[in-house]
Amino acid sequence: MDNTAGSLSQTQISVIIGSLLGDGYLRIIKGRSDAFLEVNHSFSQKEYVDWKYSILKDITVSAPKNRVIDDVRIAYRFYTKQHPEITQLYRIFYKNGIKVIPKNIHITPLSLAVWFMDDGSKCRTSDVYLNTQQFSHNDQMKLLNILKEFNLEARLNKDKIYTRIRFIKSSLPKFRTLISPYITPSMKYKIEI
Repeated sequence: MDNTAGSLSQTQISVIIGSLLGDGYLRIIKGRSDAFLEVNHSFSQKEYVDWKYSILKDITVSAPKNRVIDDVRIAYRFYTKQHPEITQLYRIFYKNGIKVIPKNIHITPLSLAVWFMDDGSKCRTSDVYLNTQQFSHNDQMKLLNILKEFNLEARLNKDKIYTRIRFIKSSLPKFRTLISPYITPSMKYKIEI
């Protein structure tokens, strides 16, 4: 069985990069040469997972499936096939098995929307965050610079012992305009689109 696929489209690359900034992760199975993406969310985000699947469908192994995690939680996930272009992304996004932010990464508005749908949150009406606590301070600074490329102003905000990205209020209208064409209906509550 062939677990590889043809060239990735720009849309697929944008979704994969957005996923890597958020909840997605890449793996290479020992003894294999190419990486694959795992998309794994809670079952409550089924519509969102199905949307990602619709974009990546031609490079997946099978449709999304439920996975019982414990008596309370159910995951909904799928995997892509192993792919040389995904391996290239693995090489720039992972150092010693840890996800990092590459120095020069191209982010599209679609990538930004996927990143927000994965890891964005809203507190009150005006506080919009990207939950980047898993990244180092240096990587978070790179992410702030990426946002500046879109003329979006954001700062690091203390969240208990970690920091995360918080958008400056004046940037929210532009941010909403950039990502709104891609936000799935079930995720619109995160940004009030």
